[in-house]
Amino acid sequence: MTPTLFGRWQTRIFLLSTVGILLTLPFAWGWVGDRASLTYFWVLLYLGLVGLAWDCLYHLLQQFLWDHDWPGILQLGAAVIEAIFLIMLINFFDLPHISPSDLNLSLFVLHYSVVWVAVYLSSWVIMRLFFPRWRFRGGRLLGNWHSII
Repeated sequence: MTPTLFGRWQTRIFLLSTVGILLTLPFAWGWVGDRASLTYFWVLLYLGLVGLAWDCLYHLLQQFLWDHDWPGILQLGAAVIEAIFLIMLINFFDLPHISPSDLNLSLFVLHYSVVWVAVYLSSWVIMRLFFPRWRFRGGRLLGNWHSII
């Protein structure tokens, strides 16, 4: 079953607020990188917001694919586009709580890559183990519980 737009949103929010936060903690505490900083949590928040907006476009583009789903290689390409877009947003606009001088590009790429790979793998493995009906409900975690009982 292909995830619906609301299912994609729910899954993205859930995975970023669990797996994403857990993997952001070492960066925020300064265990990875040069200093402790809450900037990584703000990057994670903006990553989620940008992702929710991009999901609208991705969902529209998926309607032209034969199975209405992204192959893994296109998901990787989408991740690279999201990262570049987020870097441009941070560098060219004054996003609250993140200044371009706070952005260490190599640490951003490391943080983004670790979070993205973990969320990607979690959506393919963890979600299917802990939420076996997740995929059959269009990726939704909330709503329409009566339809699976």
